Parts: sequence; C-alpha cells; structure tokens
Amino acid sequence: MKIRHCSPRPALNECSLESCAYQVDPYIGCAHLCHYCYALNGAETNWSREILYYEDIQTQLATELEGIPAQHIYMGWKTDPYQPCEEELKQTRRVLELLHSRGFSVSILTKSNLVLRDLDILTSMDQSAISLSVAFDDENTRELLEANTMSTLARIEALKECKQAGLRVSAMICPVIPYVNDPIPILEKVTPFVNKIWVYGLSILDESETNWKNIDDLLKKKYPSEYSEMRNAIFDRTHHFWAELRAEILDACSRRSFDLSIHI
Repeated sequence: MKIRHCSPRPALNECSLESCAYQVDPYIGCAHLCHYCYALNGAETNWSREILYYEDIQTQLATELEGIPAQHIYMGWKTDPYQPCEEELKQTRRVLELLHSRGFSVSILTKSNLVLRDLDILTSMDQSAISLSVAFDDENTRELLEANTMSTLARIEALKECKQAGLRVSAMICPVIPYVNDPIPILEKVTPFVNKIWVYGLSILDESETNWKNIDDLLKKKYPSEYSEMRNAIFDRTHHFWAELRAEILDACSRRSFDLSIHI
C-alpha cells in the first residue's frame, strides 16, 4: 500500500446531511475496501494500492474554519476516518484536536475500534456522536465482502465502550443485502449499547456502478440459487423482500426503547 500526499483541495466540504452543514474526510480513499461501498464509484485512486492524505491537514483546516461558528462536523462520508493507516498517520486525531480547540463537536461513522483511542478528546467535546457501521453477523460473509475491516465482535465492544464513556452512540446496520445478511441478529446484539439504530439497504443505482461490478461475481459464485432473486431485490425497492423485512424489524423493535430509523 502506497500512502502519499494528495493534490491541493479543500479539507472542509459542505455536507448534505440535515444534522451537519460541513464534513471532513481526513483521507482520500479507504483501505477497508468494502466491495459494496458507494464511494468506490467516484474513487480517485485504486484503494487496494494507494491512499492519499493532506500534507498538513490541521493548518489547512484551521484556515478553512475561519468565520464558521462552532457546530457539529461530520466525519466518515467518503472514507473511514479510522482506517488502518490512521493508527500511524493520526490525521483524524489532528482534526479532532483542532475542532476541540475551536469549540466544535463531531459526528463520526466508522467500522473500526480505533475510535476508542480518541475517547479523551471525544468525551470532552459537547455532545459528540459516534456511529459504528456493522452488518454481518456471520464472519465468513463479512470477510467475503469487507475483509479488511474489524470483526463484528470488535465493533460491538467498541459501541459498548463508547456508550460507557458517555458518548451518544448509534449503530448503522448497513448494507442489508437481500438473502445474504439478516439485520435482526445484529440489531439484537447492539441494542443494549446504542441510543439509535439506522438500517440501510445496499446502495447501488444501476449495473454500471463500480460497487455492483465488484460484488456481482462474488454473489453469483457464493449464492448461485438465490442470485436471480437477490439481484431483482437489489435493483427494485418495491420488491416484496423490503416490505417484509421492514415489518420484521418493526416487530423485533416493538418492545425495545431506542430511536430507530429504517431506510429500506
């Protein structure tokens, strides 16, 4: 894996989420290389070989934040801020140090327990929120589709520690891939440690997208008998699979007390 500086570009960008006006992605590319990732459709480099980072993200971001009032900043839109190289490069930690010094807080989405390293900063920010993305109860399936990520157990333990530290914590069960992974067992495992659960289906718009090309052959080989129906459901959100799954999720959550947001 080659790690090198990126070409000049803003570190602070507008965010389309209702809860955050701005986002920061400390890296360009993500070595987690989840085969289904929507961000691969706009990848600048081959993420299996090269990850880019800002030469001096702290100084650059300090300038870009001038005149912007303290608020929530989102991290984790196009890259995982806690992908493996963060352990050495500490780009994300530098961003957090700066944001903390300016009175900002963060909403972070990650698949890594490395977020626990930064609890000292996160717990001293005002209402920072951490979300762990976790989708596969079966480790063989996880390794098929996102082999470079932390185990599901490690992520659930990270949720627990973040909650115990007093952070606002959520789990993102994503992606739900029809006839591949069942979100209900994951939902039951994370419920004690979260304030909110998000459920999202696989995000693929058409067969020309890179992330579909990445997983198409995998699904054909691994699930030959289910493949045809699986493909139909992936590209048709009116497919009966989604309505049935939504009903199952609502029933499973009917006796639990947390905020649930279903996007399937």
